Amino acid sequence: MKRLSVLGSTGSIGRNTLEIVSQFADRYSVVALAAKSNLKRLRDQIDQFKPEMVVVYDDILAKDLKRMLPDDRAPRIYFGADGYKKAASWPSADMVVTALVGAAGVMPTLAAIDAGHDIALANKETLVVAGDIVMQKAAERQIKILPVDSEHSAIFQCLEGNRRQDVKSIILTASGGPFKNLQPSEMVALSPEAA
Repeated sequence: MKRLSVLGSTGSIGRNTLEIVSQFADRYSVVALAAKSNLKRLRDQIDQFKPEMVVVYDDILAKDLKRMLPDDRAPRIYFGADGYKKAASWPSADMVVTALVGAAGVMPTLAAIDAGHDIALANKETLVVAGDIVMQKAAERQIKILPVDSEHSAIFQCLEGNRRQDVKSIILTASGGPFKNLQPSEMVALSPEAA
């Protein structure tokens, strides 16, 4: 039985992860859930998966969530950056699904590595912002980082399947983000720092 901590549980990747967990309940369980502010969906997830702990964005949301849950079934409730790191390093977890948005995923990912948990990484911004640090720490601790979303997963699958040594570069197209509405002529002058 693989025990999961799902960071970003109410977003699309988190919901898809939990759908898989529900289909393979003999293989997976959920010990921690972390969301930002969708309390209704989080409450439903708590009812279904019965995690040991949950995290929300701030103390106001934590109080609201506590009021929504019956005392006899309420998991431990945490909030904020420390709460997300606690969910990522929760002792009974085997793997952390990191599906938080943007740079918010960096510190919880590092906390998961420090705790010795393998990581299913759906938050590519963690690698954009701190890839060298994350990958070095993961290698030192022998932590597996498995890409599970979008471009980085596709690249991983292509390279993993072929083990090609002759790949010189990989080019990713931009489908959104801060440069979405720029004209191609404006993109020529952009730097990595601008990204």
